[in-house]
Amino acid sequence: MKLAGSQTILAPRETVWKALNDPAILKDCIPGCEAIEMTSPTEMKATVALKVGPVTARFSGAVTLSDLNPPESYRIDGQGQGGLAGFASGGATVKLTTVSAAETLMEYDVDAKVGGKLAMLGSRLIDSTARSLSEQFFAKFATLATGLVTQVAAE
Repeated sequence: MKLAGSQTILAPRETVWKALNDPAILKDCIPGCEAIEMTSPTEMKATVALKVGPVTARFSGAVTLSDLNPPESYRIDGQGQGGLAGFASGGATVKLTTVSAAETLMEYDVDAKVGGKLAMLGSRLIDSTARSLSEQFFAKFATLATGLVTQVAAE
């Protein structure tokens, strides 16, 4: 499954970059994320619980940041095991472009794969679920990144 999109965020590029690398913000944005922790500057461990059609699974896995070009772009890849439900893996290339001093354009290309019971649900259900989860993530992320600007201004 592949998905691409963009979103204008009402925050400076440096603020958006900082948010993209903040485990607390990522935890709030990733649908079903129960825990996420940095294990190194470029690696994280995560636990995510999701329901896809009739299958509910808890994935434990690793997230890796690569191709780092702060504060402009990076690649985030993850893979998780969901026990009997199967596995999921995927990633996103994220690019940030300054639109103005207070606005950043975030462009993303997402790819995802599943295996096991999840793969037997059919590509249509998997694609629509992945699209929905992606949209939820990026919408929540834009809200939280914009909130960081308000929080900094109030301090």
